[in-house]
Amino acid sequence: MKFGIVVFPGSWSQQDFHHVIVSVLKEDACYLWHKDADLKGSDCVILPGGFAHGDYLRTGAIARLSPIMGEVARFAEKGGLVLGSCNGFQILTEAGLLPGALLRNDCLHYRCKWVHLRVESQDTPFTGRMQRGQVVRMPISHGEGRYYIDRETFKRLVDNDQVIFRYCDERGNLTKEANPNGSLDHIAGVCNERRNVLGLMPHPERAAEAILGCEDGRLMFASILETFARA
Repeated sequence: MKFGIVVFPGSWSQQDFHHVIVSVLKEDACYLWHKDADLKGSDCVILPGGFAHGDYLRTGAIARLSPIMGEVARFAEKGGLVLGSCNGFQILTEAGLLPGALLRNDCLHYRCKWVHLRVESQDTPFTGRMQRGQVVRMPISHGEGRYYIDRETFKRLVDNDQVIFRYCDERGNLTKEANPNGSLDHIAGVCNERRNVLGLMPHPERAAEAILGCEDGRLMFASILETFARA
């Protein structure tokens, strides 16, 4: 399987993803520069974390205009798998590939810490190896990760089972203390209606090796590989 990792000026997690895919999982990966208009035969496109174009105007507002995003949109429309983490999630919402928006953390501080996530749905290509209600750990690193969406669209999101991860405590409880950024209804990750595009604020690539103290993020990569193998 071949992964394409999009790189914008200011991206910083692309090498982490590349390391996990190539050195840990022994799969193929290539970098896709933001000015490219070719996904180079990628089977799954990843938008990594960072500060694309310095996050000027709004997070992801400039990155969504990059030539590569037109290709990503067409790829997703055809059913291709697209994963956005942190800044990648922000870009996907700005590009209209995912609903909602990511606002400044309610604490007004940059948060860099490990968090617990409750898996709300395993019915995606990215969570098939997880169980509904399972609690996993991944790190976050963001200043604008507060998920927001209007009331009507939020209801539709819930009704369609598009909320995939929620911030929780180690027992799966949705406590105020467990929500690191004030996200609406503790939302940490959502998918599109077709379920082939997923965005989440936490970093699965930083929780995919035992040496880092947690391998929960590897479940996401295993799910993608399993989905591709069945296709």
